[in-house]
Formats: sequence, structure tokens, C-alpha cells
Amino acid sequence: MRKAIFPAAGLGTRFLPATKAQPKEMLPLVDKPIIQYSVEEALASGIHDIVIVTGKGKNAIEDHFDVSVELEAFLEKRGKLDVLAEIRQISNLINVSYVRQGEPLGLGHAVLVARPLVGDEPFAVVLGDDVIDANPPALRQMISVFEEMKGPVLAIEEVPRDSVSSYGIIDAEEVRPGVYRIRDMVEKPPRDEAPSNLAIIGRYVLTPDIFPELEQTAREKDRTGEIQLTNGLRRLLKKREIYGCRIDGVRHDTGNKLGFLKAVVYFALRRADLAGPFRDYLRSVGLDAPAASRR
Repeated sequence: MRKAIFPAAGLGTRFLPATKAQPKEMLPLVDKPIIQYSVEEALASGIHDIVIVTGKGKNAIEDHFDVSVELEAFLEKRGKLDVLAEIRQISNLINVSYVRQGEPLGLGHAVLVARPLVGDEPFAVVLGDDVIDANPPALRQMISVFEEMKGPVLAIEEVPRDSVSSYGIIDAEEVRPGVYRIRDMVEKPPRDEAPSNLAIIGRYVLTPDIFPELEQTAREKDRTGEIQLTNGLRRLLKKREIYGCRIDGVRHDTGNKLGFLKAVVYFALRRADLAGPFRDYLRSVGLDAPAASRR
């Protein structure tokens, strides 16, 4: 698998006014923008071709992954070679393409917009809001299941029953530890109607036969007027088996303010150069933060 789609055309209204003039994807988690964590995950999973679906006001994303001749020359002149190597790493190791989503009409629409750049081969879809700390990387875990099962794979996570109405929930049977054969998917069900507490999170490994199903879904838009990826997957499920992979790792939903703040603290406490002083600071203001550890 060589390609991954990163939908990034949303307006980021939950983070206004910070996102009025900058993309939400570029908000920093410690010293890297949110989207870079997921791009690095894709790279560590063996994916080198990145397709970013953008919209108006997203130029900063393109600039971030582009070569900055002036900045690199400045760092080299000043002898800041460690920083220079770090900023060169991503732009040197991945191929980034961009496609505009003129109007944000749902995740399914974003995937359809990227179709010409994906072609007729399996691909991943990565929602950058979900920053996942995992070893092996979350996408690598899913690709391994895809190679074994020969079918599309959705990332899933057990969530509290009180939270099921915020997620797409699967009805599935476990075929081996952590791997599920999906029978159905329900979008944001009431707690008492949810078939399980296994929630779909922001990673998908898909096959190109999803595109005709999304095109059909586009002809039958839901009440919101959007093209939902879940609806296309439900159509595909009638024709082939789809699997769920329970991710072994720590997920942070940076798409909301509380989740973003938790992620900042989590990644700061995992940095050797910051953990000690930051923990001391938290104690000084009455917060005793334990060392960050994988659950």
C-alpha cells in the first residue's frame, strides 16, 4: 500500500478565533502541527504518497510540507543542523499531492474528490484529528490485518457506553483477538440501541471498489446533504467482507478543545527534554502529573 488520503478541508470552527486565519491542522502539539503526527505515522507504516484534500485558507499546510530554501539556508548558516535535519525529513521522504474540495460535503465526498490521485489500488484514509501514539503505528497494525484478510479494514476502539452516540458503532464478531468481521455499522446510535461499544475511529484501509458505492451514495445524499463514508461502507458491506482492527495504542481526539489540551500534556510528558521541568511546573500549580505511559 502506497497512498493515504488526508481530508483537511474543514473550517475548524470549534477552535475559533484561533483558526480564523490558520488551518486547525496546523495548531501545534508541543512543537509539531497536528497533521504532521499523522503524516509521520503514515510514513512509519510504509506509505510515502500523501494526498491532502484541502479547501480555502489551507495554504499553510502546503507551505509546511514544502521545501523552505530560505529557512534551510538560515539554519545551515547558523549551524543549527539538528533542526535543519528535522525539517528536511518529512519533505524529503514523502510525496505530497493536493486536491481542492470546493465545498465540504462530508468525508465520503472528500474521498471521492481524491479518487483521480489514488487510482485503482488500495489506499488509506487518515483523519488527522485522531492523533494515535502506538507501536507499531496504528496504520501499520491495520495494513497487517488487510494483508491477512484481503479486505477493507476500519480502525476501532472500545468506548464507554455513555459515549456511543458520538461515534459510528459496529456490529461485529471477533475472528481473533483484536480483529472483527463487521456485520453492520450504525452512525451515532442512542446508548440503548447501540449493537456494541466498538467505535470507528479516524483510520481506514480501503479498496477502490468503495468509489462506485460512494458515487451511488452521492445520488442519495442524507438529510444533512452530505456524502457520508459510513453509508458507502454499508453499501460495500453487502458485497464483500469488511473488518475492524482494534488499535493497540493511545488515541487523542484533538478535534475538540479538551482533547487537544490533553494531547499537548501527553506529548509534552513523553519528551525527554520537557517531561521533568513540565511535571515540576504542573506540581507548582497544584497538579501532580504522573509520567505519561501507554495504557
